[in-house]
Amino acid sequence: MTTLMLILLLVIFSAVVILIWAKIKGKSIPTLVIAMLIFMGICFAGIIAFVNKGEDYQAYQTLNWQPLEPEKIATYVEQGNIVFVDITADWCVPCQTNKANVLHREQVVNQLNQQHIILMQGNWTQADTVIEQYMGQQAAAGTPFNKIYGSSYPEGIELPKVLIIDDVYRALALVVK
Repeated sequence: MTTLMLILLLVIFSAVVILIWAKIKGKSIPTLVIAMLIFMGICFAGIIAFVNKGEDYQAYQTLNWQPLEPEKIATYVEQGNIVFVDITADWCVPCQTNKANVLHREQVVNQLNQQHIILMQGNWTQADTVIEQYMGQQAAAGTPFNKIYGSSYPEGIELPKVLIIDDVYRALALVVK
């Protein structure tokens, strides 16, 4: 598909060059047609660049999420691990946004896939007493909820509701100091 898109981009810019050459030779070619083709080519090039950032959009499938077990968090931290807790729900739009913009991004997935990081997820799509009790202990009202526990922060660092990649990086750096 990338090859096809690049060929189409080459055709657009070739057409621009041919039309400019024809206009110079005296043909009656409207300047607006040339300008529109240039604009279309630039827009199309931007789309190609955006779509082909070189990122693996399926990398998140390698994350090994365990079910939320709050009673195990302290033990994991005492053993020198970092615990990343994600409370999410299928109906939660901010949760899905956090996944798309941060948690499913290849660079974050690479950080979270380190051997000493335990991933725990509570999916609150359906009622769940374990999640309800955990959220009550955290005094958290609802989803999304993310918290990172580590040796320097055994009580954890709560991340903002709207995540950015740097939030995850900063919290991970703090919990291992």
